[in-house]
Amino acid sequence: MTTVLIVDDQALVRGGFRALLDAQDDIEVVGEADEGEAAVRLAHKLKPDVILMDIRMPGVDGLEATKRITSDADLRDVKVVILTTFDLDEYVFEALRIGASGFLVKSTEPAELIRGVRAVAEGDALLSPGVTRKLVAQFAQHAKQPRNNASLETLTEREREVMALVGEGLSNAEIAERLFVSPATAKTHVSRTMVKLGARDRAQLVVLAYESGLVRPGWTG
Repeated sequence: MTTVLIVDDQALVRGGFRALLDAQDDIEVVGEADEGEAAVRLAHKLKPDVILMDIRMPGVDGLEATKRITSDADLRDVKVVILTTFDLDEYVFEALRIGASGFLVKSTEPAELIRGVRAVAEGDALLSPGVTRKLVAQFAQHAKQPRNNASLETLTEREREVMALVGEGLSNAEIAERLFVSPATAKTHVSRTMVKLGARDRAQLVVLAYESGLVRPGWTG
């Protein structure tokens, strides 16, 4: 059973998501919060598998709440999915940088919401290659000087190569095809790279690839 905490300052939104998710045999909504402070408290109390987190709320907003949750070792297994009104909200990239596992637009189709919750609970990032490419294009417009990341020195040449391909938005299957290896091998390389860099998931690996300068903006052209 996948447990979910819904965080949104609008009762109608919370109610709609709860009704939809609770109707699934393998998903249970275990709590609701209308602001970030309460979300952090409930995260500690309930340890849900997935938190659906509204990005804009009065008081402690979703970004700050996400930062507190993803930086807490006791909540390592809790995955945060950002809820936003607009596709590629200005805060989405920052949320991914601090550890969110992906994002959903509130107007998403019900089936997509359910699929997303299940995917994140299973350890996947809620970032399709297409979405990753759009995020990278947006990031490229505000790119800063790459930060030195000593952890990159722990990666093998193949792992650095795989990380760069993840940063370009390729799926495991596409990476496997590019490198002439099996999808299982590609997945193993991605997993080992995340462990070495302390990345919570694939979404954060994409961000690290760009912040470290391993991949530079501009490839999308």
